[in-house]
Amino acid sequence: MHKVFILVIDGCAPEYLTPEIAPNIHRLAKQFGFAKTVKAVVPTVTNVNHASILSGKFPSETGMVGNYFYNPATGEEGFIEEKGFMKAETLLQAYRKRGLKTAFLTVKGKLLGVYGHAADIGISVQTPDESQLKKYGLPAPPAVSSLESSQWIVNAALSVIKQEDPALVYCTTNDYGFHHFGPEAPEAQLQIRQIDEAIAAIHAADPERQIYITADHGMNQKHHLLDFQQLADKAGLHIFCLAPLKDRYKENHVYQEGGILYLFLKQPEEKDALLDLIRTRPEIEAVMTNKEAAEKLHLPLQGIGDYVIFTAPDCAFGELDGAVTLVTDASRTHGSLYEQEVPLLAIHPVGPPEAYQYSKDIAAVLFR
Repeated sequence: MHKVFILVIDGCAPEYLTPEIAPNIHRLAKQFGFAKTVKAVVPTVTNVNHASILSGKFPSETGMVGNYFYNPATGEEGFIEEKGFMKAETLLQAYRKRGLKTAFLTVKGKLLGVYGHAADIGISVQTPDESQLKKYGLPAPPAVSSLESSQWIVNAALSVIKQEDPALVYCTTNDYGFHHFGPEAPEAQLQIRQIDEAIAAIHAADPERQIYITADHGMNQKHHLLDFQQLADKAGLHIFCLAPLKDRYKENHVYQEGGILYLFLKQPEEKDALLDLIRTRPEIEAVMTNKEAAEKLHLPLQGIGDYVIFTAPDCAFGELDGAVTLVTDASRTHGSLYEQEVPLLAIHPVGPPEAYQYSKDIAAVLFR
């Protein structure tokens, strides 16, 4: 199988990764491949899109529907941070079956737990291994929620490629910077420039390696937040609102705010009252039954509740601690249908540009 490096820049909307800010990546893509905009899968959250990028499959086949789960039969809920949720074969597993060395590098430790168990080499900013730091000549990593963590993990990937030459290297950053800074901000541009320099170095170290640079989701400014769980509770409805975006990294989204909710009806006879309540809210742009969402968005029926609701472009659902609504200038987030556009820049791709319509098609084409 081909030697491959896949970099997923967490939360990188296309507006961040411009030729002016990332000249090396765009030059190499123009010379040896292509640059285009593709789609992330829905919901546009981390766990879901890594599952698809690693497997080439939609959520209907990966079984991954969020960063958080809820079991209506038992009432169990929690963060998805370990293996067992992913149902599709990943590139890491396929390469290992062929006796080829693989590496998985991530800022967020949870991803190593969910997907990295199939890798020969696993490195995390969140849970550093002293022996690995020494082996690869790496300094102690910065804080996970910092502007420096993304540069550190991409430089670690460079060190692993130089020393180990794995057949497959999968690397992902943290979207802390993009949650706090728009594309025009110097802080965001510096993060992209640092990644751009690292990609140039990786290509120089292994000129024939396939390199794919994409994102798990985009990022947008939101000004109107709605706590739908509190709204439903005040209306006397018995539902559980599952936010697929919810994770432990609250520095990124203080209110766990995101653009989609799964609604689990505890009393089916309240269906009409629930739909009536949804129609009263201008923050909510669309509602689908679980069957409609599964068909239109390639989601599995299990795990997405009875209804799926989506916010308007400038809005998000959040956990507001007492308030039903909040107007803010401090929320940049994702999860909705409006964060589907992501960049894809390919160097020595195995397929033509038209073969890639989604970020997941990196793996889909490689599997073919």
